[in-house]
Amino acid sequence: MRKDFAIFILSHGRANKLITLDTLKKAGYTGKWYVIVDNEDSTINDYINKCGREHIIVFDKIEKAKHCDTMDNINKRNIVLFARNSCHSIAKDLGLTYFLELDDDYNRFEFRWEDGEKLRTAVVENFDGICDCFIDFLESTPTKTIAFAQGGDLIGGVNGTKFQMGLLRKAMNSFFCKVDRPFEFFGRINEDANAYTLLGSRGDLFFTCTKIDLVQTTTQQNSGGLTESYLELGTYVKSFYTVMACPSCTKVTEMGAGHARIHHRIDWERAVPKIISSDFKLK
Repeated sequence: MRKDFAIFILSHGRANKLITLDTLKKAGYTGKWYVIVDNEDSTINDYINKCGREHIIVFDKIEKAKHCDTMDNINKRNIVLFARNSCHSIAKDLGLTYFLELDDDYNRFEFRWEDGEKLRTAVVENFDGICDCFIDFLESTPTKTIAFAQGGDLIGGVNGTKFQMGLLRKAMNSFFCKVDRPFEFFGRINEDANAYTLLGSRGDLFFTCTKIDLVQTTTQQNSGGLTESYLELGTYVKSFYTVMACPSCTKVTEMGAGHARIHHRIDWERAVPKIISSDFKLK
């Protein structure tokens, strides 16, 4: 794996549940990796004992919080926003050109492809090659970040509109980034959706590739990390942060069938600038 790239695994209070780290090893990743934790985490020594001091990077959460917009007046810091906004500067300090930002609870990474009427799946075993492909994409386009797909992006299978698009104008949960193209997340929660809606509306390119997805442990079932914030605020409040960020194209609605829950919905016809067909060029 190239030397100017590293993977950052963001974690808090889950030194013994670094599922992503084990998953990366099974997926054949051979490059640099670091676990990003904050100085308010009482389990830092557990991370060091598990991973080795050279793989642990500790950032100053109180100091970083002074420079982040949580979009509210809640005086709590049990959120991932500060870690996300520390990654570009950490990567720069490490002398990297590119990095991939991941959460700590991924079970596997998968290839997805069309086979007749079925959407097939194969577990990734050459993660180095995946990273090279995504880095090539960053290098050949002005993209701010590109992400792996998630389960919800593939609803409908082969006939689902999102899978057929190949690239979606969003980025959540995983982020391939170029150090010299920094951007900020904001909002106490839903920080990724807040970023790709507001910054996307200004012309920044955020993408999700639907041909590779990640599988994550069920939200609110894995203690530590962001679980407490989700349980405290609920999806109703969570969704409204994105409405505040970009009210021109976002609303709160019900999502799912049978076990419906409150979620944000984005009107992509109004969300981001588009390339206009040359058919409409003025003569």
